[in-house]
Amino acid sequence: MERDREFDIVLYGATGFVGRLTAQYLAGAGDSARIALAGRSEERLGAVRESLGDKAKDWPLLTADASRPETLTAMAARTRVVVTTVGPYARYGLPLVAACAEAGTDYADLTGEVPFIRESIDRYHKQAVDTGARIVHACGFDSIPSDLTVFALYRQAQADGAGELTVTDLLVRSFAGGVSGGTAASMTEVLRTAARDPQLRQAMNDPYTLSPDRGAEPEFGAQPDLRWRRGAQIAPELDGYWVAPFVMAVVNTRIVRRSNALLGYAYGRRFEYGEQMSVGRSVLAPAAAALAAAGNIAAAELGSRFLDKVPDRLIERVLPKPGTGPSERVRERGHYTVDTYTVTTTGARYRATMSQQGDPGYKATSVLLGESALALALDRDRLSDLRGVLTPAAAMGDALLARFPGAGVSLQVSRLD
Repeated sequence: MERDREFDIVLYGATGFVGRLTAQYLAGAGDSARIALAGRSEERLGAVRESLGDKAKDWPLLTADASRPETLTAMAARTRVVVTTVGPYARYGLPLVAACAEAGTDYADLTGEVPFIRESIDRYHKQAVDTGARIVHACGFDSIPSDLTVFALYRQAQADGAGELTVTDLLVRSFAGGVSGGTAASMTEVLRTAARDPQLRQAMNDPYTLSPDRGAEPEFGAQPDLRWRRGAQIAPELDGYWVAPFVMAVVNTRIVRRSNALLGYAYGRRFEYGEQMSVGRSVLAPAAAALAAAGNIAAAELGSRFLDKVPDRLIERVLPKPGTGPSERVRERGHYTVDTYTVTTTGARYRATMSQQGDPGYKATSVLLGESALALALDRDRLSDLRGVLTPAAAMGDALLARFPGAGVSLQVSRLD
């Protein structure tokens, strides 16, 4: 029997930029949830609460700090779910994962840091299984559109009796928005860590970096994340288009492959997955795709080898600062649309299209994180029976699919043949 807790959701990092946006979303969407705000400064938390209006006026404020693990332990013991926006997660995240794994408390974050997720698995997966905690990473734009479009394709093919998924590709069809300061800091942290650790750099090149059992995975060769090619190689509907690497593919592909493994290879033993972005069909599109691929490859290779030698001050001057973000007008005008194509073992072809209004790294991400928190806290009967270090699809795929329409998130699956 599940233990009762004082709160349904504690939002940790509520005074940061995305933390404040998530608090705003929960104030509007989480009417039935018992919510508390947490962070290092009670004064700043009070200012955030004050800005949220009457719906949040009674939300408790909890002081907690990653540098004082005992405060995280106390916080985790009081709630069903902890949602954290405090990154880079490799620097600040593991003490909170440890506290939630020990307390049997569900956890959700926004990390796109593959080494951090791997360390979370290695250190806390078994303990979380034993205590009943769901530790769910990558609950924002990285990597819910990737993870949930594939999960939706699987559910539709299953309902149609159309067999298992085989070659599956996500295509970012449109994207308007910036890179958040937190995302930039996380990416920098990953590259710095890889530059200091050649073994880690090699492990990150493995397409199954996050696999629960590397020896059980199917082998399809290198499965490069950063490549350019013709759209028709993905689907006939894309004839004439060219596609380039999607910068977050190195994270998202590993999340999706872990989902397949955690779900008992429900997608299929012949499931292959990649991600790209469209660069159009003009005469310049092939060159644009090639340049984008070369730029991504060069940035990844050079960054993962030499970024630790670049002075911090220089990087900080170039990148947006964590905790900062664009104006409300810019956030509202942002948007994204992704199409994920698959072919099943019976030859059936499907496309899942997911879209959201709002800057992907800020407004859209706050909605996805907020809905993840609400799903974990309130939709317990729709969650999977899995425990441990999970992915969004493996933990709450059906719950999120049910929640998306009410949250302004469109996800439609079409059979193409």
